[in-house]
Amino acid sequence: MSTQAGRLRAILNAGKTIWSAGAYDALSARLIDEAGFDAVFTTGFGISASHLGQPDVELYTMTENLGVVRHMVNCVTRPVIADGDTGYGNVINVIRTVREFERVGVAGIVFEDQLIPKRCPAAASAVEVLPAQEAARKIRAACDARRDRDFLVIARTDADSVDESIERACLYAEAGADLIQPISKTMKSIDDLRRLSQACGKRLSLQILGWLERDLSPQDIESVAGLAVFPLVPLMTVTQAMRDNLARLAADRHARALPLPQTSMDSFKKLIGFGEIERIQREYELDR
Repeated sequence: MSTQAGRLRAILNAGKTIWSAGAYDALSARLIDEAGFDAVFTTGFGISASHLGQPDVELYTMTENLGVVRHMVNCVTRPVIADGDTGYGNVINVIRTVREFERVGVAGIVFEDQLIPKRCPAAASAVEVLPAQEAARKIRAACDARRDRDFLVIARTDADSVDESIERACLYAEAGADLIQPISKTMKSIDDLRRLSQACGKRLSLQILGWLERDLSPQDIESVAGLAVFPLVPLMTVTQAMRDNLARLAADRHARALPLPQTSMDSFKKLIGFGEIERIQREYELDR
């Protein structure tokens, strides 16, 4: 029987692109699944914001991240790719991280090459990266640790120049990474992305942010990317919608004139599976 990782591997082997969006909890994962994306991608930025109300600076632990991701895996039908941050330590920590996430049903994981504690490059003014060879050893350890050979290991580099990103991408590809993920603020054009992919011999994992979202067509993205993710659209959409409705609710003290519509109770119950729970309950209650 094909695994969830095998489903993703088949898309890549066919030369196609895995399209996804960023989930920060089980409910957002369900909505991404329902929308019809190929996979659910977990966003550490969103998990930190949603569960801690704090910035993405690796404040949560590996096991806290794992707990959130486990709930996502348990409630969706599509493969889940996890944000593994820095791997939470050295090669030994990376090995444990891969095995724990694979054990709960994750189909792939992304590791970045920042120093610990990390800083989100989308928000921080500057980040620091590990020595390239040390980062490559962590990727090799991740690849060796997986039990399912279809499980995807994605190596992200936060290097701040195109040349260094290429140098690191080649090392990570040699270490066994399936996809290479640059950061959007380092790459400046589709030509930079193509140069990176050609140099390391791997397709890319792209977070569609900033100029990538503004300037590139889906066809441009698919020409270089094995994985394309809209990491923050769900989080930012929900934040703005709740902010607008809650401000009006606090001011009016009634919900009759909210600026944005609410999902109906029937639609929400269907989304989170009330019908199936009630069916199971009825089935077993008949045995009494």
